[in-house]
Order: sequence, then C-alpha cells, then structure tokens
Amino acid sequence: MTETLSLLMPITGILGLIIAYRTYSQIEALPAGSEKMQAIAHDIREGALAFLKKEAFYLVLFIALVFLVLWAAIQFEVAISYAVGSFCSLFAGFFGMTAATSANVRTTQAASEKNQGLALMTAFNGGSVMGLSVASLGILGLGILYLIFDAPAVAQYLVGFGMGASSVALFARVGGGIYTKAADVGADLVGKVEAGIP
Repeated sequence: MTETLSLLMPITGILGLIIAYRTYSQIEALPAGSEKMQAIAHDIREGALAFLKKEAFYLVLFIALVFLVLWAAIQFEVAISYAVGSFCSLFAGFFGMTAATSANVRTTQAASEKNQGLALMTAFNGGSVMGLSVASLGILGLGILYLIFDAPAVAQYLVGFGMGASSVALFARVGGGIYTKAADVGADLVGKVEAGIP
C-alpha cells in the first residue's frame, strides 16, 4: 500500500505538468493581436526572460554554496533535497513567466474585442500555469526523493526540499519586485516624455 502511494506522487506531478502544458497550449492558440502588439509583447517577454536568466545564474551559485554547506554540516541527503527543491522552484518560475508573458497580449486582444469572458479566462489560465507548475513540480520532486531515499526516516531529508524551494522563491520575489519597480518607473518616464509632460 505504501509503495503504491509512493508511486502515485510522481505520477500525479507528471499529470499536473501535462495539464499545465495543455493550458499553455490553449493560450498560445489564441489570437495575439496586431503586429505592433506582438512586437511589444515580444520585447516584454525578452526582457522578462533575460532578467530571469540573469537571476538564475546567481541563484545557481547560491544553491551550489548552500549545497556544499549542508553536505558538510548536516547530511548529503539533505543537501540533495535542497538542490532538487531549488531547481523545481526555478523551473516553476520559468514556466510561469513564459505563460504570463504569452497570456498578457492575448488578454489585451480579447479585451480590445470587448470579449470580457475570454479576456478573464485567458488571464486566469495564464496564472494557473504557474500555480499548476509549482504544485506539480513540488509533488514530483518530493515523490522522486521519497522513492530514492526509501528510508523510514525519510522525512528528515525532505526538509531540505522545502528549504530549497522557499529560498529560491524568496530571492525571486525580492529580485522580481525590484525589477518590476524599475520597469514601472521606466514606463512612467517614457510615457511622460512621449506625452511632453515636464
């Protein structure tokens, strides 16, 4: 019975990721608006993903450092759990950002056609890809670790998974907040210059 439940965790995680991908595919199939809208959306997506890649570079260095500290100070299994949790969190961020930047322009297009229902569902589905990715990668990562360790005291190792996922999410939240604030200020200044406001 316990073995069956252990196998169900990674299977459930994979199913969740399949649903997230199907949701993303449905978003991609929607009209993305005029050429100008698509060009602006492309620039936004490139900027957001460039930020994420740069942040991921520094996060990987941080993850490697903490991994070595955990290995030396606590236990190798805890360090492995930390690394797996960290990378699951990183991948969830990339999936979520890709879906959000894709959904933005399609939501705008639906709203410009006065199709409130479609605009709402597009925005909702864009956010749900991130939610599904976080939950699915969490279940998948924990399920795989549980199967690998296969020990009665497995829970003490899995603490590292939560620590890894949380630390990456914390950095992403702080870094993302600074990035979006800079983007807001930049957009405000550009808008004032274009409108000729002193």
